[in-house]
Amino acid sequence: MIETMNCDCHPIHNEIIKKVRSKMKEDKDIEDLSKFFKVIGDGTRLRILLALSESEMCGCDLALLLDMTKSAISHQLRNLRESNLVQSRREGKIVFYSLCDDSIRSIIEKALEHIK
Repeated sequence: MIETMNCDCHPIHNEIIKKVRSKMKEDKDIEDLSKFFKVIGDGTRLRILLALSESEMCGCDLALLLDMTKSAISHQLRNLRESNLVQSRREGKIVFYSLCDDSIRSIIEKALEHIK
């Protein structure tokens, strides 16, 4: 029988509890996933990710597209780079940004499908 720590309920379906418990993710993975959703949960960062899902872009073009200052875009891009969602490459004086991989695009597309 499965013991409960903080619940006054008695298990009804022990086998289901055992099965699901064995599939539960580690706390570290859950924390990392929560941070991921917090990062993409910001409207500005999500707009940047949507733009970059269409094309690689420089910071100035992103600022013009999203009607923001270059400084504000730079701040958000730094957050996205630190979260491994966006990568950058330099071409002369211009820095171009793109999504780190297609899985980010897929996650956003699946989320959009869900809400529609």
